[in-house]
Parts: sequence; C-alpha cells; structure tokens
Amino acid sequence: MGIQQIIFIVLSAIAIAAALGVILSRNPVNSVLCMITCFVAIAGHYIMLNAQFLFVVHLIVYTGAIMVLFLFVLMMMNLNAEIEPQKRNWLKYAGAISGGALLLVLVAALRDASMPAIQSTSTEIGLVANLGKTLFTSYVVPFELSSVLFLSAMVGAVVIGKK
Repeated sequence: MGIQQIIFIVLSAIAIAAALGVILSRNPVNSVLCMITCFVAIAGHYIMLNAQFLFVVHLIVYTGAIMVLFLFVLMMMNLNAEIEPQKRNWLKYAGAISGGALLLVLVAALRDASMPAIQSTSTEIGLVANLGKTLFTSYVVPFELSSVLFLSAMVGAVVIGKK
C-alpha cells in the first residue's frame, strides 16, 4: 500500500467521522466544528487530486466564510431547551421512514451505475496557472462581464445599506 492510499484512507476516515459528528452532536457549536473538520478533510482530497484552485476556494469559501456565518448565527440564537418546542414522535418516525426510502433509492441507483475510466494522464489539469491562462485567453469576455456584474451588485448593496 502506497503513501497516497494511506493518506486517502486517513482523510476519508476523518471526513466520515466528522460527518457523523455533525449529525450526532447535540451541541450545535460542536456540530459546526465537526463540519469544519469535514470540510478540511475534503480539501485534503482536492490536494491529492492535484486541484490546488479547488483546494484554496474550498478552504476560503466553505471553511472560512460559510462556517463563520454558521457560528455567528448559532451564537446569536437563543438555544435554551426549556423554551424550545418538543417535537412529536410521528415527526421523528416520518423522518426515519423518508430517510430510509431515500437510502433505498440511492442504493438502487448506485447499484446499476458504472464508473468510466479516467482517460487523461496529464498531471497539470487542476493547476492554477493553467486555469489563469484559459480564463484570461479563451474566456476573457465572460470573466470581465461577471466582474462588472459583481461590481454592480456591490454598489447596489452599498446604496441599499446607506438607507
């Protein structure tokens, strides 16, 4: 067994354990911290696939921005168990039945699925330099149009925020 397989197995075990921690944790803050751990393990998989751009974007967007937003919302909410309404038992059973039905559908769909073999032998697919060359040569007009769209959205947010 090579070092890449060992790293893959370790990252996968961390991601699965953290995902189970998200689901099984009773404390919402611990659940969010487990989700951050899961996102970092998935980002490690991106590095193993030689996709540095996806690694950086995943860390910045998901682990950085979205998880900070989740933590901020959880800290601002009043999560007292005394005032929280109790869930009915039929709702729990309905959730378990619908989750089991979804699992059956996924198993049936994946049983008949086939994975195509990867044809590319190039190791420079996910590099940031190649993405930049493609973005600024072939797709420069859509890139500039999207930057104008983002700029107008920021100006609109400032105008709305001034009121």
